[in-house]
Amino acid sequence: MGPNAASGPERYRAEGWWRAELLDDLVLRHAADGAGGADRPAVAGPRPLTHRGLAEAVDAAAHRLAGAGVQAPGPVLVQLPNSVELLVLALALIRAGRPPILAHPALREHELEPVVADLAPVAAAIPAATGSTDHPAMLRGLLRRRPGPHPLLVLGPGERRPDEADLAALCAPGGAPAPRPHTADPRDTALYFLSSGTTGPPKPIPRTHEALGSVLRAAADAAGLGPDSVYLAALPATHSFTCAHPGMLGALAQGGSVAFAATADADVLLELAEEHRATHTALVPGLAEQLLSRAADSGAAPRSLRAVQVGGARLAPETARRIRAGLGCRVQQVYGMSEGLLTFTRLDDPEDVADLTQGRPVAPGDELLVAGPDGRPVPPGEQGELWTRGPSTITAYAGRAAGEPGRFGPEGHYRTGDLVRIDAAGNVAVTGRVKDVINRGGEKIAADDLEAVIARHPGVRAAAAVGFPHPLYGEGVCAVVVPGGPPDGDAPPTLRGLRAFLRGEGVAAFKLPDRVLAVDALPTAGIGKVDKEALRRLAADRTTDRAAGPARAG
Repeated sequence: MGPNAASGPERYRAEGWWRAELLDDLVLRHAADGAGGADRPAVAGPRPLTHRGLAEAVDAAAHRLAGAGVQAPGPVLVQLPNSVELLVLALALIRAGRPPILAHPALREHELEPVVADLAPVAAAIPAATGSTDHPAMLRGLLRRRPGPHPLLVLGPGERRPDEADLAALCAPGGAPAPRPHTADPRDTALYFLSSGTTGPPKPIPRTHEALGSVLRAAADAAGLGPDSVYLAALPATHSFTCAHPGMLGALAQGGSVAFAATADADVLLELAEEHRATHTALVPGLAEQLLSRAADSGAAPRSLRAVQVGGARLAPETARRIRAGLGCRVQQVYGMSEGLLTFTRLDDPEDVADLTQGRPVAPGDELLVAGPDGRPVPPGEQGELWTRGPSTITAYAGRAAGEPGRFGPEGHYRTGDLVRIDAAGNVAVTGRVKDVINRGGEKIAADDLEAVIARHPGVRAAAAVGFPHPLYGEGVCAVVVPGGPPDGDAPPTLRGLRAFLRGEGVAAFKLPDRVLAVDALPTAGIGKVDKEALRRLAADRTTDRAAGPARAG
């Protein structure tokens, strides 16, 4: 059966899964609620906004964009920390027809250069320079390779250069009402997420108004969000999980409110959850463990929490049980991807389902297929690669990855690269990855991409990257290197030196190795392929810190 017979846009619209509704209108719909919803809180914190006030700030920002230099049509790169400005600007760009490209704040030149080349953003929104990172200089360097002016919208203190605008002023409430600055179609791209980079550099993921709106509505319903919900954005809100799965946008669309955590620090999260009476939040397993530990140490868990969503990596069943007991709330396991598919355990699932699986698709119409290496379905209950298609899931990336071979099956399925089993009730249990990926605290790191950069070090002849058990992140990154770069066999790098080198190459901080080991040769298996299992065992056996220098393993 072809992809257009059982699935496709016409069916999704006919079934009502895709609606003739714009994403910004969906999120801001309560601003016109005459029954009092317009005056309910939308943003909590030092600069609170009602739903009406948020819509007014979005309208004002959308009309200030041209005055800030964002005049050319095209997408805008948005690499901002969690903040009210991130929320207002993203919605304003959507409203103005300039799709935001939502980029993780930790990404650097190595990851962003291909994104800029693919999408040619006309501007960028970034934090002001700090002691550790000069975002304006980084983006100025990336954007000047493209023709035309590229204004920077800068958040934070400091003097502004001629090509910079003050983002806080642009997003401030106030200004006369004005008509929508852009006539949009629900089939247009509303925003771009970026892939996690498990198969190389991040790939742009176009999300249309109608497709992302369908995911947002279904996920918000499955998460139990409503007008009295307070969503604590703990993880970066430029990621789909915290942004719209259902995230901050889902909470607002349901009439609830959002509180922003500027940092994923467990003590800060506990304080914010208590201060703002948070009902929902989304965490990765490592952060959930930290939150449990801090709550136990203080003897005071947030009393308002109803549901903690956990995703990004597999959650140990004992951790799920401890969350329920220690935080006094439901645990909702989440499996999904910025490409679209979301599975949730339901809030009323029995504990064995909630603890041992990642649940069922939240959106009607999503189809799951578990395939073997030959692409054929495996018997029910057996492990295979998860393929999916439906109203939630893209059919192509943007840019050079649009026609990436092997990512989409012959009948329109997206090949996730994840190994799963599906039980008789349709619950997904993720068991691993088809390809070589390190999952460090929920951040997916393509080993081959990191290895290629490590191999540029003058003291490295060959390199491999593997994960090893880490008490905080679940998996840490171990760089295994063969010393002896040309021409004179330079000394192998220390951990500190290798991390500094990778920073200089523009590698994101979350990819930097936690350990470095030197070996005489990389072990091989079969026809010469590097034996990653042997390297993982070697890395797991090394329990001491390698910051002072590499350990040689023969």
